[in-house]
Amino acid sequence: MSDTLTPAKVAPLRPDMAAALDRDGYLLLRGAVPEAWRAALREAFDDGVGTPDQWAAPRSPGWRHALVDLDPVVLRTCRLPPLLAAAGRMLGGPFFLAQVEGREPLADAGHQPLHRDGAGQKAVAALVFLDPYGPDNGATRLVPRPLDPGRPDEALAQVLAGEAGDVLVFDADLLHGATRNRSGARRRSLLLSFKPERDRANEEACRAVRNVRMARSEVFVV
Repeated sequence: MSDTLTPAKVAPLRPDMAAALDRDGYLLLRGAVPEAWRAALREAFDDGVGTPDQWAAPRSPGWRHALVDLDPVVLRTCRLPPLLAAAGRMLGGPFFLAQVEGREPLADAGHQPLHRDGAGQKAVAALVFLDPYGPDNGATRLVPRPLDPGRPDEALAQVLAGEAGDVLVFDADLLHGATRNRSGARRRSLLLSFKPERDRANEEACRAVRNVRMARSEVFVV
């Protein structure tokens, strides 16, 4: 661990939440984002939407993308104690916030095949929902760990639904994917990635490609 990093102690996850996370591979934190922050987060998202050339690497068509990682309220949201506790539970050792960006499926778009973001690596992903979400506006679906047959099976996928301020945190190796935004209603979210401290050098080497602008000077310690 570098001497230049600032250690931040992460509190343990509540026992019932820890048991659910260990069992299912994900945790849905209902109302985790304070209501007073939510309008500012939506504003940060909308202010961060730009033209495709603001991204170093091409972004998926059918989605609205936002640069948000310099916004102070976004960065506070990335450090919500239950979110860090869940990430620490899965990673089991020192870790850091690797990335945060905004994503929103456009009308009649957004469907993703079931996939694993973290195949072959240890990582935690999180989605902070900024609007109500459900099967009509592109909500995330996933396959809980006990049901995972090892290959994508749409029949086993469960579509999430909830309100602005909910946070989904999950093992990046869990099968998941967005659904099609059939209604065209807004479904803004922040997408976060947490990685073990041992991966920091690799992540630093690709900052420009990933459009990472924020400081990554903290190391979260469980």
